[in-house]
Amino acid sequence: MSGLVGQGVARVDGRAKVTGAARYAADQEVPGALHGALVMSTIARGEVLEIDSRAALAHPGVVAVYTHADMPRLNLPNFPYNRRYIPLQDTRVHHHGQPVAYVVAQTLEQAQEAANLVKARYRAEDPVARMADVLDEAFLPEKFRDRPNELARGDAAAALEQAAVRIDQSYSSPMQHHNPIEPHTTTAVWEGGTLTLYESTQGVVLARDAVATAFDKPQESVRVISPYLGGGFGAKAPIYPHTLLTAAAAQLCGRPVKLVLSRAQMFTSNGHRAEYRHHLRLGADREGALTAIVSTSTAQVTRVEENIYNGSDSTVRLYACPNVHVRQLGVRLDLPTSSYMRSPETTAHFGLETAMDELSYELGIDPVELRIRNHTEVDQQTEPPTPYADKRLLECYRAATEAFGWARRNPKPGTTRDGDEYVGWGMATETHTHGAIPSQARLTIGADGRATLRTATQEIGTGTYTVLTQIVAEGLGMPLDHVTTLLGDTAYPDASLSAGSSTMPSMAAPTAEAAASARTAVIALAVADPRSPLHGVPADEVVTEDGRLYARGDRDRRDTYRDVMTRHGNPVEVTGSKRNTAGHSFGAVFLEVRIHPRLGRVRVTRVVTAHDLGRVLNRRTARGQVIGGVTWGIGFALMEHTMVDPNTARVVNPNLSTYLVPVCADTPSVEALFVDRPGADAELTGIRGFGETPGTGVPAAVGNAIYHAIGRRLRDVPFTRDKLL
Repeated sequence: MSGLVGQGVARVDGRAKVTGAARYAADQEVPGALHGALVMSTIARGEVLEIDSRAALAHPGVVAVYTHADMPRLNLPNFPYNRRYIPLQDTRVHHHGQPVAYVVAQTLEQAQEAANLVKARYRAEDPVARMADVLDEAFLPEKFRDRPNELARGDAAAALEQAAVRIDQSYSSPMQHHNPIEPHTTTAVWEGGTLTLYESTQGVVLARDAVATAFDKPQESVRVISPYLGGGFGAKAPIYPHTLLTAAAAQLCGRPVKLVLSRAQMFTSNGHRAEYRHHLRLGADREGALTAIVSTSTAQVTRVEENIYNGSDSTVRLYACPNVHVRQLGVRLDLPTSSYMRSPETTAHFGLETAMDELSYELGIDPVELRIRNHTEVDQQTEPPTPYADKRLLECYRAATEAFGWARRNPKPGTTRDGDEYVGWGMATETHTHGAIPSQARLTIGADGRATLRTATQEIGTGTYTVLTQIVAEGLGMPLDHVTTLLGDTAYPDASLSAGSSTMPSMAAPTAEAAASARTAVIALAVADPRSPLHGVPADEVVTEDGRLYARGDRDRRDTYRDVMTRHGNPVEVTGSKRNTAGHSFGAVFLEVRIHPRLGRVRVTRVVTAHDLGRVLNRRTARGQVIGGVTWGIGFALMEHTMVDPNTARVVNPNLSTYLVPVCADTPSVEALFVDRPGADAELTGIRGFGETPGTGVPAAVGNAIYHAIGRRLRDVPFTRDKLL
């Protein structure tokens, strides 16, 4: 069906989700499954001396209590997204809330009650929980994956010294947690030497490989199933210890075991956005052209891992500047290990976009105009600098500026009021990297003429089922309801992790290739079959539409997918594996805040965005990503803050009543504009990842709007009332 790609097609899995037919990981019914519960450490640093499990073992329904003395020794999964230690392998405690025992019982309630009966005795050491106390111990970690933690071009120090105008400020953000609505869950089922995991994961293939490594098994002996995910945001991209421990517990007791983490356990068991401090210095000439950027950031790491997950890509690449020096430092704390959290580059980008706003006021140049003057069409970090492919950020500025009515803005802070409230307008550039992971998609045309796509990527709530179904239907010339897409199972061909905005850049091209190959194969069957009305028609003269095959120029000569496949008697099966390349998406966000001066209340009341994401595959799901990103950015700016007791290193707000996130009442309507090229890229090899770009500029835009409203510059998120009053 021509033109399906790009339309705002409703979600093909929508009915299943609203009726309860969609089966998430914890919904999978496994006969004879036992229930697991974790016993968590009550110290943050030290050693387990003794675990008394006698009362727990005597509790009704309890099958076993496993400790470091019982658990099998597991191999560390050697993958860049995975942890560098596994609990219950020795007596060492690295953070508060680390598993120290695993209870297995007949029911969930029995397991939870028994876990409360397990008593641990420790040798405790004084933990270090505050970055401010040990900033003098900051160090430069080794590179993470292929990304070094120090980057330089030109002579930034000399250029900064000679700059006509300088901005020298520090920006900061606290620890934050992902909090997807679906908690992490694992159900482990062993059958002989074969393991099946029903897992809440953003990467079934990565999970399979990590678990196979941990248990020293071949990959084909581990199957991971995750057809739906109730949100992940990076929290479910790695394999965390609870998955490995559940598989080990199931192996030890010879029964399937299901574990569902509690909300509180999710604050210590599956990563977070690290606390972050950013000292940023900009140098510019009097016309606003950047001449120097010097960035030193410091993030929380741990004593067992030193990965920096919050990159500085926009600092290095977004604006034209010949002299740049970026250093990303770490400070070791006795806290859980951090990880990727949606739009991880936002932490550094918040500082950059706030500093650009400060520079605009220092120079008396409009914030949009300043960014236009520093626009670049090349990736300056490559040698030689490489032009971006079809970058249209300038069009985003123009579209959003006009839609928002930016020209009506009075640039002087504190001059616009509406009743009792001050009104401020702010903006920021948005950008994020996206990955492209080698992936395969297998497409089968059955005897009934219907298509089934199978691939081991995931539906994490963003619309993957829908968009891949659109691509197949358009490529075949077939109605949407004649296409079935199956995801989230390692029994299907290996495919992309759903993280790093990688899913669509990785999956669109192989899916389109498979659809084109299947269409070609079915046409070849038709024109070679004497029983077909299309017999003898040149294959390139056959068009497909709505499940039918026509001779070009003679629509009376037609066949159908169903009739062709029925006569053939065997399914047609093809595989696509066409590659895309990693890259960047760009955009701009403009927003309005209203501030009550006596109450210190900040409301975001209007948002306009414009984004360049290459070809828009589904306008409805793309807009959904913008709304989600804006909401996420508002939470980053105004609410989210994981609090840690400085004496015990314990998270003190591990729930959604005290860890605040935006709700519908906090989020205004969003006007989402797209710089779209609907006719371009028929093979979908230039699709850009987009999910993490919306929201990257929102925290800075909120802060910039607050400054415009009341003339107070805030550089430490969240922007809570105590910082405004």
